[in-house]
Amino acid sequence: MPHVSLTDITEYVERHISDFHARRLGCLDKLKMTEVLKRKNPYLFRAKNVLTTEEIIRGIVDAHISSNEETLFGAWLEGLAIFVAQKAYGGYKSGITGIDLEFNLKDVRYIVAIKSGPNWGNSGQIAKMKSDFSAAKKTLRTSNSGLQVTAVNGCCYGRDSRPDKGDYFKYCGQRFWRFISDDIMLYTRIIEPLGHRAKEKNDAFMTAYAQRINQFTREFSQDFCMENGAIAWERLVDINASEKPTFQCKPYNFISGHTS
Repeated sequence: MPHVSLTDITEYVERHISDFHARRLGCLDKLKMTEVLKRKNPYLFRAKNVLTTEEIIRGIVDAHISSNEETLFGAWLEGLAIFVAQKAYGGYKSGITGIDLEFNLKDVRYIVAIKSGPNWGNSGQIAKMKSDFSAAKKTLRTSNSGLQVTAVNGCCYGRDSRPDKGDYFKYCGQRFWRFISDDIMLYTRIIEPLGHRAKEKNDAFMTAYAQRINQFTREFSQDFCMENGAIAWERLVDINASEKPTFQCKPYNFISGHTS
C-alpha cells in the first residue's frame, strides 16, 4: 500500500497554503462596514454597555474574520485530505453532489463528505447529508449493482465516541486521518508543515487588518457618533432594523479625509 510521507505533505502545503492566505486577505478587502452592521445585533452592543467606536468595530470585524476563516480553512483542509487519500489509496475528488472524496479499499467504495469539525451542522443539514449519501449509493450502483458502498462523514478535527451512525460512519480527528491514510499518527504529523511561512503571511494579514480597523473606526465615527463623541444608537438601530431606513451613510474619501 502506498505511504503518505511527510515530504509529500510538506510539498503540498508549500504549493497550496498561499491560496488560503490569499483568500483570507481577499475576504478582508471585500468587507464593507455598513453591510456587516446590518447583520449584527445593535441591541447586544447596547446591552453590553459598549461605549467606544473601536470596540464595536473590532467586535464586528473579528466576528466576520472568525466565521470566514473557519470556512476558508475547512475548504483548504478538504483539499489536503483528498490529496492524502489520493496518495494512500488512489482516492479522488468525487463528482457526485454532496460527496467530496471517493476511494476503493478491500472491495468497498468509500464515499466521504468532509467537514472541518464534529459540530458542523444542524438537524436539517445532517438530514441533507444523509440524503446525499443515499442518492450517491443509488448512482454508483446503477452501473454495478453488486458494489458495496460505505458512506463516511469525515471531520478534520475533534472526536466522536460513537462513529457508527447506522447508515453512515462519522470519523473525526485522529480516526479520520488514519482512515484516509492508514497512518495512526498522521493527525499530529501534519501540524508542522501547516506552519509554513505562517508568520510572514500573518504579518501581511495583520497589516491589512489594522488598516481596515482604522478605516472603519473613522467611517463609523462619521456616521454613528454625535458631535460630543457619544454613539448615536438610534442611527445604528435604524440602519440595521428599520423597514425603511431614514439614515443614510455618507460616502467617505479616505484619501482626503472628507465626506463627499
